[in-house]
Amino acid sequence: MTRKQARNCINDLISVELRKARKQVSGHLTFVCPFCGNGSGRNGTGISTKDGKHYTCFKGCFSSLDYLDILKRQYGASSEDKIFSHYSLEIDRIKQQRRVRENVFPLQATSTKALHGNYAEFFEEAQSTLQNSLEAQLYLRSRGISPETAIRFELGYCPNWKSPEAMRNRKSPPPTRRLIIPTSDTGYTARSIEKNISERYRFMKEGESGYFGKNNLYETTAPVFVVEGAIDALSILEVGGSACALGSTSGVDKFLAMLDHRKPVSPLVLSLDNDQAGREAQAKLGVGLKAREISFYEANVSGSHKDPNEHLMADRAAFTALVHSSLAGFLRQETSVESTEREKYLVTSVAHYVNALMGKIALDAQTSVAMTGFNNLDNALGGGLYEGLYIVGAISSLGKTTFVLQAADQMAKYGQDVLVFSLEMSRFELMAKSISRLTFETCGDVKFAKTTRNILAGARRKYYSPEERSLVDQSIAAYSQYGERIYIHEGVGTIGVEVVKREVRRHILFTGNVPVVIIDYLQILAPYDTRATDKQNIDHAVLELKRLSRDENIPLIAVSSFNRDNYTAPVNLASFKESGAIEYSSDVLLGLQLEGMDELNQSDSKRSDTIRQIEEKKRADPRKVQLKILKNRNGKIGVSLYYDYYPMFNCFKESTGELI
Repeated sequence: MTRKQARNCINDLISVELRKARKQVSGHLTFVCPFCGNGSGRNGTGISTKDGKHYTCFKGCFSSLDYLDILKRQYGASSEDKIFSHYSLEIDRIKQQRRVRENVFPLQATSTKALHGNYAEFFEEAQSTLQNSLEAQLYLRSRGISPETAIRFELGYCPNWKSPEAMRNRKSPPPTRRLIIPTSDTGYTARSIEKNISERYRFMKEGESGYFGKNNLYETTAPVFVVEGAIDALSILEVGGSACALGSTSGVDKFLAMLDHRKPVSPLVLSLDNDQAGREAQAKLGVGLKAREISFYEANVSGSHKDPNEHLMADRAAFTALVHSSLAGFLRQETSVESTEREKYLVTSVAHYVNALMGKIALDAQTSVAMTGFNNLDNALGGGLYEGLYIVGAISSLGKTTFVLQAADQMAKYGQDVLVFSLEMSRFELMAKSISRLTFETCGDVKFAKTTRNILAGARRKYYSPEERSLVDQSIAAYSQYGERIYIHEGVGTIGVEVVKREVRRHILFTGNVPVVIIDYLQILAPYDTRATDKQNIDHAVLELKRLSRDENIPLIAVSSFNRDNYTAPVNLASFKESGAIEYSSDVLLGLQLEGMDELNQSDSKRSDTIRQIEEKKRADPRKVQLKILKNRNGKIGVSLYYDYYPMFNCFKESTGELI
């Protein structure tokens, strides 16, 4: 049977495949692509044909190939003979043998197929020529490569090779004797065996770029040596190892890009040339593999020689021993790493943490609960604040900053250190709010109490009565007594989670005290990534603050704004702005709202009445405020507490009532 007849026979089999998954689309027979497995391309098909001979995958796997080419790609065959053999088709080789005797390669020299990347027949002729060429075989033997290895990896020989690239450009380079090393079905390296040839032209690549030995990365779990040249790879394969060749030191980036697309199943052993360029390329390759979490090991199988092939030629026995000892060393390292990883894993059982648990219990016994000074709130939370993330939310101007600041002052009076990260108000504004509240709490007559603006406006002091001046001085003195426990860090747009972590750890280091941390407020923390969305930045901040509270065993209070929808609706879990992480990662969620919001009529038809009622409640003095415990990981939920809020003097007073 001639080769043409065999091709026709194979291509006729396409009709059988079509019948297996027969589908008519616009009059064309179609079937699913064997590479991407897709059948949902254009017109709902994976592969289509118009002439019944050539096929195209609409996902881009291939274009205008006959069925023989499809089979070759599908089964990784570098020549048609493998497919012919699979289907028991015998090829008459009389003409091919005559070409070998004449040492003429008409396909390589003149065929348009060879010039445009179809090298199958060229590879076959080159392989046959190598087997019949004493010159080529002697060259391989001089490089330490046996005929068996040459046959196994389908090496070929062309005694009158001309560069197809030069021929495409209408040039006529002189022919040279070349070893043909296939690197893919559609590409190869032509290595000159002539001594007097420029190093620039010693290795010439043609066709589609590929890597000699690439299949070893994906078809075996044995370690694969990564070397520079194909001859180096053949040297390792010759002595029983497995190898893949980069092609050159400049191929590192492309090789890493290939591994991004498909990671190897086998671990890699890096053994590039033993020169400056090789060492630099190997270092770069190692960094890239480590970044991609691809297992690798480094071994110098070149010994004192430039590359693996030179070592093989100089001392085959020593080279063989070094390759196998390198593999043994790799396996020992893998076993050691595996043993270490096993030990690390086994100690994650809870039995290994019992002593740590007892230590934590003992430590917690020595750590006092941080009481907020709001008695009803402390009782509802089991005595006060414990290690964990507390989120306090409210609509604008409802006093959320005032509430947590008052709690901070009251905790400081009990001897608790408090770190306040103020991202909106200045340090002096917060101090003035606290002093204003003290004037209100201690005045005999409310007309003597001072607002925040009164405290900050020094020019007004000269108009104060003696009673007013005395009240302010006493309030400042009282604030100073516990103010040494309050540390305020201010910054607009400059404080992010990492700054919070750093300052908390500095405080513990310098004072020896574990603080309560307050962040006012969550949504204006500096973003960890300016390119991320608000939601992504808030999610990241919440998770990191939760981790900080756990790692440093501290209560951490973060103030949060609400969605605008909740300005006229009762507070609930969905009220917290921008982030689902607030709901899921926090330990306690507290929501402030005007008392009676739950009973307001929320129908669209009476929305204006609802807004009017809310505005009336805001104008009340004092404002009636309800605090709802929406989430409590270790206690009651659904608890409501009530406060009288005096916004002019920055003061919350607990009402006696508590609703559960």
